[in-house]
Amino acid sequence: MFISDKTEKYLERIVNLLLSLCGRLSRIDRALLALHSDSQSEEARSQLLAQTEDARELKENLERRQRVVHAVLSGRLAAPQLHDYRRFVAAKPSLLIRRRHLDDLIRQGEERLARLTESLPPPEERSL
Repeated sequence: MFISDKTEKYLERIVNLLLSLCGRLSRIDRALLALHSDSQSEEARSQLLAQTEDARELKENLERRQRVVHAVLSGRLAAPQLHDYRRFVAAKPSLLIRRRHLDDLIRQGEERLARLTESLPPPEERSL
């Protein structure tokens, strides 16, 4: 359980890192297209590409660790439990991506609500 839990937390961090870096890279790319290149944006893009490559290496390392954990667990768990573990590990990244997307949608909704609330006249003016 401890190894599985530790691997799960590591996986979550890597998936979040990759999502964050890819999102930032996408924004930089859009900014570059809009500005028709800018040395500072190019430098930021290069740095993000390097960080993304580092994150992918971390992900590959995690996958190697997962294979080791799987080998250990295959000797200790019954076939149905091992199957459940494999399904869980396979589904976890997509669930993390969905959660991140939903968190972003919630944050955007809250920001819109705050802007709408700010744009409303004060309560005493609305009752007139």
